Amino acid sequence: MDKIPWQRVRWSGYLSFATILTFLIVILRFDFTLFNQYMLDRKTPPPIKAADNLVLPKPVVSYLRNDIPVYTINMGTQDIVKIEVVFFSGRPFEDKKLVARTTSRLLKEGTTDKSASEIAEQIDFYGGTISVPVNLDTTNITFYSLRKHLDALLPLLGEIICAPSFPQEEMDALIANSRQRLKIDLSKNDIVAYRKITENIFGKAHPYGYNSEAPLYSQLERKDLIHHHQKNMVAGNTMIFLSGKIDDQVLKKVDRYLGDIPPGKKREESIFPALPATVRKEHLHHSDTIQTAVRIGRRLFNRAHPDFHGMYVLNTIFGGYFGSRLMENIREKKGYTYNIFSSMDTMMFDGYFYVGTEVSNDLTQKTVAEIYHEMEVLQNDLVSEKELLMVRNYLLGSLLTMLDGPLNIINVVKETVSEGIPENHFENLVKTIQRISPQELRDLAQKYFRKEDFWELAVGKQQF
Repeated sequence: MDKIPWQRVRWSGYLSFATILTFLIVILRFDFTLFNQYMLDRKTPPPIKAADNLVLPKPVVSYLRNDIPVYTINMGTQDIVKIEVVFFSGRPFEDKKLVARTTSRLLKEGTTDKSASEIAEQIDFYGGTISVPVNLDTTNITFYSLRKHLDALLPLLGEIICAPSFPQEEMDALIANSRQRLKIDLSKNDIVAYRKITENIFGKAHPYGYNSEAPLYSQLERKDLIHHHQKNMVAGNTMIFLSGKIDDQVLKKVDRYLGDIPPGKKREESIFPALPATVRKEHLHHSDTIQTAVRIGRRLFNRAHPDFHGMYVLNTIFGGYFGSRLMENIREKKGYTYNIFSSMDTMMFDGYFYVGTEVSNDLTQKTVAEIYHEMEVLQNDLVSEKELLMVRNYLLGSLLTMLDGPLNIINVVKETVSEGIPENHFENLVKTIQRISPQELRDLAQKYFRKEDFWELAVGKQQF
């Protein structure tokens, strides 16, 4: 082969490089021209557009052969199926404290035919997930799978529901771990404060008020779990929520493997003990902490209450998002704390409202005074239209994310159906956010922000 002179190679390389460089310059000049033509004005914010026409899709309702209702949202393009089996078997329905929680956590730890490791191995092999998150009112078994693996994983889900073995060794390990975790939790001011404020609001005997304690774990026996499961985790006490890419074949498979859940009896009406008659201040001394956890709370109501939607907006203005009154005053202006918030926690039969923060010990009293000051401002002054517009857009944007895809939509459907809320609850919430007036917000503040209705709790060195 003849050798190519190095000069020719060099000039050939130069020519190729020059050609490429010229081409890039032309492209870049063209791009910069477009950029200059459509360049964003960084000093002017984009216009705010309201999220209109937020409508919750209606589920299709069908029934398994054991009469369990199935609520289906058939949407999406991915071959994913989500099944959530909801049993009304939480605290309001237990015969012994902590038995509902312990039963739920041990469902996956063995069946009559499989050990916990075999269950986990089969789930992992097919790329599915089965989780049992802890809830106060219900036991929710959440299942994800690809459609092509339903025949492999749905029988396992049915076995976990119908034939858990509650192995004694797994129960002993869970109780030991729970006790150890409890010791760690009780050393943290914020956790102690949360436990105590709910106990104060509802009382130690109430399902929503009692807290896990070491003696309660000692009283649990395996037979308690078996009884709770047989009594409450039955078809007459169950709803199923199905979402993803659903067709008749998927529904038939769900019926085939979950239609064997025994019928049982429907849940009985829960009877709750009387709530504490008076509110008070309380201080729990923790001498080895540099901060005091503050909680101020009161009993409120569940989602079905006629004032829920309005309070949802008022709570957001007060302390429910980063731009709230509490954050602006106590964090940004005063610098008393890194984080402060207010929350409306709702359950099936009740609810409560509370304010939470952690502050330096010497700022406890000043922080509490500022919290009540912000309540008084909302009781006396009208919210400006500018602030209300910001909150409207924030809340509507949050609701919009709840409608993003079938897996999110089914969560809204589940909350609405399982809590017995009217079907138009979501649409009414949207309307309230869009239309509530400053006068209505002031009326709600005068009704629910009265200082004499609030429990006050400080956990740390400093008293009120």
